Order: sequence, then C-alpha cells, then structure tokens
Amino acid sequence: MEFMRPRGTRDFLFDEMERRKRAESTLRYVFENYGYREIKTPLFEELKLFTTKSGEEIVDQLYNFKDKSDRDLTLRPEITAPVARLYLNELEKTASKPIKLYYYGSCFRYERPQKGRFRQFWQFGCELIGAKSPQGEAEVISMCSDSIKALGINGADVNINHLGIIRGLFKHFSINSKTQRELMIIIDKGDKDLLKESLSGDNPIIDNDELNRILLKLIDLIGDKTILDEVYELIKDYEETHVAFSELSQLVELLDSFDMTNYTLNLGVARGLDYYTGIVFEIYVEGLGAQKQVCGGGTYSLIKVFGGKEVESTGFALGFDRLMNAIEELTDCENESSYLDVYVAPISDDVRLKAYEITQTLRRSGLRCDVDLNNKKFRKIMNYADKINVENVVIIGKKDLDEGNVTVKNMTTGMQDTVKIEAIVNYIKGE
Repeated sequence: MEFMRPRGTRDFLFDEMERRKRAESTLRYVFENYGYREIKTPLFEELKLFTTKSGEEIVDQLYNFKDKSDRDLTLRPEITAPVARLYLNELEKTASKPIKLYYYGSCFRYERPQKGRFRQFWQFGCELIGAKSPQGEAEVISMCSDSIKALGINGADVNINHLGIIRGLFKHFSINSKTQRELMIIIDKGDKDLLKESLSGDNPIIDNDELNRILLKLIDLIGDKTILDEVYELIKDYEETHVAFSELSQLVELLDSFDMTNYTLNLGVARGLDYYTGIVFEIYVEGLGAQKQVCGGGTYSLIKVFGGKEVESTGFALGFDRLMNAIEELTDCENESSYLDVYVAPISDDVRLKAYEITQTLRRSGLRCDVDLNNKKFRKIMNYADKINVENVVIIGKKDLDEGNVTVKNMTTGMQDTVKIEAIVNYIKGE
C-alpha cells in the first residue's frame, strides 16, 4: 500500500525548513522592531465568518465541514477575518489604540494547484487597528517594504492607490453598489483590455460616457509622485474625490519622511472587496513572472462588517511561499551556513564516553553541536563534517585526552589548534 500526500500540499525537508525558519525569523525581527506583537488564531473557524466577509460564493474555495455537533466550520482561507473576530472577542473593550499585531500561519483553499499557489499555504501579515491615517498607512507600507528588503530580495516595487478616488466618482455619478462591485473586481484583475471592453464595448457596464472616459484615463496613470498633477486634473470637478486625493498626497509626503523610495503610484491597483475604503497597495517582485505579486494590503472597515463599532484598520499579508520562491530564484543561496556550529569527532571507541560529555557541554553553552553516533571511522566522520559545511570539528583522541586536551580544526581554513578541554567553549565562541 502506498500513501501519497494530498494534492496541493508539500513536504519540507531539512534544508528548505532551515531557509523557511530563517525567513520567518527575519520577518519577526522586522515586525517586532516596529512595535508589533504576535497573535495566533485557530486553524478552523465558523463558516459564516468568511461568508459574511466575502459572500457565499467563497464556499466553493473552502475546506468546509460539519463537526460532530453539526456546526458549519471551515479551515481558514486567510487570517484577516479571524483577526477581526479576535479583536471583537478579546480587544475591542480593553485594548488601547492603536493596536499593533502580527500573525504567521497556514491557510487552506480548495483551488487548482500551480506554481506559487497551493491548497495549503502560509501567510505572514499584520494589522494596525485604530491608527490615524495616513501616517499609520505610511508606517505599515514602510514596514512591509523593509521586511522584503531584509530577506535579501531586491527590486520589490510597492504599487499604491487610494480607492476613495474611484469610489468618489461612483458616488458622484450615482452608480449602484452591484455595478460598483462588478467593476472593482474587473479592475482588481489588472486586465486593462477587459476593463476597456467592459466600459466601451457594445454593452458597457456603466452607461455614462463621461465616467467611462475618466476611469479609463485614471487607471492608466502609473508613475512617481509627479503624476498627482494629472490625477488632480482628471478629478478636480468632482468634489466627492477630493478628500481621498488629499489623503493620497499626504501619504506620498509621509512616505518620503519614512525614507521610502521603492514605490509607484498606480491608479489601477484595486482590491475587489467592498470593505476596502482607502489606501491599497500591492508589492511586485520582477523576475517571478506571473507570480510576481508577493503582498497585498490596504485600509478597510472590516470590523464594522462583523457588527463591531467603526474602526479603521490597515494591514497586509505577505505570501510566504512566494517570498520563498523569490529568495530561491533571486538571491544568492550559495554557500549557506551549516545548521551546526561544531561537530565532535571521536577517533576511537575508548574516547566515546568523553566525546558525549564534551558534546553536552558544548550544547549547554548555546552552541549547536552534534557527535558521531554510528561508530564511523575517523575518515568518514571528517568527510561527513565537510559535507554538512560545519565550521569547527572537535577531534578527540586518546593521547590528547590524557593531557587534558582536544584538537579543534577549522574546516574553512584547515588550521588546527590544541585546546584545553575546559577552554573549548570560549575558543569556539572566540572569547
């Protein structure tokens, strides 16, 4: 009988887990450097949490089930909604704002597996709840950019828009919510040909030539902050857009203060869900092809959707698996350091007990250490140490032990030193 892993899932072996752990540790460091603290939510939630957020149509993409008490549950497809639920359950009445929290965990979607897209995948994200905009947005975007840079991924481009501009136009021209939703989904797809066809074909979604003309020009505006003048010329006659335009202009000024240089204003960026109300952004990493988007985020009022009081939140989720693809494909992974600091090599059977004792001393001093457990010949032990790229090997022989010494070999330089047993830890740590 042969057992295979379920389609759309993966096994991670030793080296890949080391890389994932390093990336996870790097992201934690950056997030906590900005004052964020980690939370954890359940792997499964009530089904209605996600249908309330995204509509009943999302059920086709979920791993949903009934439990033994006949409750409708689902494995979480994302973590933003669980965070909103956690806020309402645990933080709304007690926590001082702004609240800075981050999360890391696996999510599940039943969709066709392809490169960079799996049925079990990981998200690393944050929520800033109750901060003033646009300064809160500027800090969130800056942290997101810093996170990707810290992973060694260069060339990431943060594309920013303010949905309030388009929504202001919809309000001015009295576009109903159903039509707004359809159009925002098309814009979110990033297919400009489809959008042009939808607005100017035989049966346009919106029967208003003036609005269609403005929208088609607006979504083509991509560039640095100098395009703000062009945006203003397009929307200056529509008062409902002015607050959003002012907020976008303030954000650009604040991003300069946060030393952000790798951003692009892109009036075609959208998030297809109704609760996104303000700034939205996506991060693209060139070189990843069709999977170049590694992050999406923005400002929204999701908590109100779940029955809470109005509170503005800004957040983003990094596609951790796509980040790992970017690290593998776009950074130098050669000559990775070993998973050990030191390897202990007993030359003969009569020194093995002492070798194990020395190994434990090294481990308890904080050094990552391993020792031969298979009674290998000395030559094979050294070949193995070279294969795993460990820097230091502690060679234990009978003659050295009788004199209270061991030999420490640096596998990079080939140099060997005789070291007193009680001084091994300090020697390897360079103290």
